[in-house]
Amino acid sequence: MNRVELPPPLEIPWIRRPLSSAETQVIELADGRIKLWIRHAVLRGVTPAMLLWWFRHLEGDIEIAGRVVPRYRAWHPLDHIAFRYVRRRRDGSIGRGAIFHICEAFARNPDWLVDVHTYVEKLDETGVIHGPRRLGRKVAHMEYVFEPTPEGTQYTNWLIAGPALHHAGRVLRMVRRAEFPDDKAGAWLTHNVDEVGNFESFLPDLYRRESTAP
Repeated sequence: MNRVELPPPLEIPWIRRPLSSAETQVIELADGRIKLWIRHAVLRGVTPAMLLWWFRHLEGDIEIAGRVVPRYRAWHPLDHIAFRYVRRRRDGSIGRGAIFHICEAFARNPDWLVDVHTYVEKLDETGVIHGPRRLGRKVAHMEYVFEPTPEGTQYTNWLIAGPALHHAGRVLRMVRRAEFPDDKAGAWLTHNVDEVGNFESFLPDLYRRESTAP
């Protein structure tokens, strides 16, 4: 994988949620893959409609404390590098069939760089499913579930790392441990608790300013 230069951290006046604010699990599946699962603390003031709008409007900028910055970088001021929509639906919208280009580095570690095209399988007010592919085979599965609550949204998400291969558990387990070791898994969990918690700090105001919804 090519090295990507990490941009300087953004100075964003937000308090990061601690990892302990969420329920997390690291599960090794029978076929050798790993499942990283997070149930976040409720996102107060953030609705499923806002989250759907966000994933459809990840490109563009946002003004924070008088400074205009890429909104994807504001979402995680330390780890996020760049984002773009590689493919949209025929009508120009973002939904099932779209392709995202995601570039980020967990814990700002260049060895944990993610620079992938990921295919959107689902995008609506109940959640998102997407995953990158290699040689036509899906190599990771990412799923987010949005459940409305009186305070906002219960957000649960998980990553299943590795391709689904039959009768390859031992080999896949070795490959997975090399590509996704325990410390990288821990960094992924922290990264996700950070970025999901950040929604409370900027998304309601951004949605009210830019959304055409009543």
